Amino acid sequence: MDVGFVVALALAAVAIVVILKTAVVVPQQNAYIIEMLGKYSRTLESGFALLIPFVERVAYKHSLKERAIDVEEQICITADNVQVGVDGVLYLQVMDARKASYGIGNYMFAISQLAQTTLRSEIGKIELDKTFEERSHINLRVVEELDQASNPWGVKVLRYEIKNINPPRDVLSAMEKQMRAEREKRATILQSEGERDARINAAEGEKQRVIKESEAARQKQVNEAEGEAAAILAVAEATAEGLRKVAAALNAEGGDKAMQLRVAEDYLERFGNLAKEGNTLIVPANLSEISTMIGTATAVLKQFSGSDSPASAGPATRG
Repeated sequence: MDVGFVVALALAAVAIVVILKTAVVVPQQNAYIIEMLGKYSRTLESGFALLIPFVERVAYKHSLKERAIDVEEQICITADNVQVGVDGVLYLQVMDARKASYGIGNYMFAISQLAQTTLRSEIGKIELDKTFEERSHINLRVVEELDQASNPWGVKVLRYEIKNINPPRDVLSAMEKQMRAEREKRATILQSEGERDARINAAEGEKQRVIKESEAARQKQVNEAEGEAAAILAVAEATAEGLRKVAAALNAEGGDKAMQLRVAEDYLERFGNLAKEGNTLIVPANLSEISTMIGTATAVLKQFSGSDSPASAGPATRG
């Protein structure tokens, strides 16, 4: 084999190795930390870059995407001395690749441990019953503490979410009994309130019924009184009209004689009926006084009609 060919082949191999060592392609949303002779040189962002052969090297690779870390369950003690198991999920993002490389050895492990200690501290400040209600407050406090601690590491803690809160079985049983009693209490209160409202509504309905009935009775009495008054007025007006017509008839020619005849006929009819009803009949001592009585009645009617004519006296005496 030719020596020159071997040398050329060796040089080609060395060139390929050098290219592989110096040419770097950084993916999107990634950052590479470049060291020169063991010292920080620069940070490469996404794209193509060339390194100085045998002098520069890629020391750290970081993803700039948001990442989720599962925080393992741990035992926490509440303010009322109850042990609960709590686990969660932590969301973070590398904001400064250089700080994340040289600020701490393993930022993910450090933040996970800090999240557990902060969570224990926050759980210890509240009672068991409020741990379920104060989840959002606990999450906010953990994020505040972690973000403040991780700022020198170039890492941003975005949010923390509690996944599960697991009290002991006996505590769960007691909580279930308490909740059941609370539900029964609310049901009893709601039932009593419903019965009270029903009674109030019934009483209000009875009150309205009595008011309506009294108003109806009053209106009925008013209507009856108005009807009776109208009837009395109509009778009085009819009587007055009849008397006016009788008086007018008396004042007409021959009216007094007709009146005397009418009174005589009525007298005889009444006297005949009296004789039919009983076996004993008392006859006036002087039947001639009948004409006097008829004359007197005629005079009274004329006086009622307002007539001043004395003509009625003569015919009465002559009859």
